[in-house]
Amino acid sequence: MQTKLVIIGLPGSGKTTVFNALTRAEAATGTFGASGDEPNLATVKVPDLRLDTLTELFNPQRKVQADVQYLDVAGIAKGIAEKGMSGQLLGHLAQADTLVHVVRA
Repeated sequence: MQTKLVIIGLPGSGKTTVFNALTRAEAATGTFGASGDEPNLATVKVPDLRLDTLTELFNPQRKVQADVQYLDVAGIAKGIAEKGMSGQLLGHLAQADTLVHVVRA
């Protein structure tokens, strides 16, 4: 089972920093532009002590952990309401199970 989580927010709000913290990735920060850069993508296995305990007790043939797929998209630039969102961004948002909105402090 995989949950798709998309990280959104204004440019420079810290989306990639949050992405790196959640995924232990080392994606470059501060390099995204509104030019349609490819998003950062990482899949992380969710640790579950209950599943570990059940695996030890019943010794199944396989153990399937839940996955979370994190997607860090380029910042949503000012004036996007007039220009419209790119089809690629809309596609990512439509497929998301969860949106994480990062705001500036």
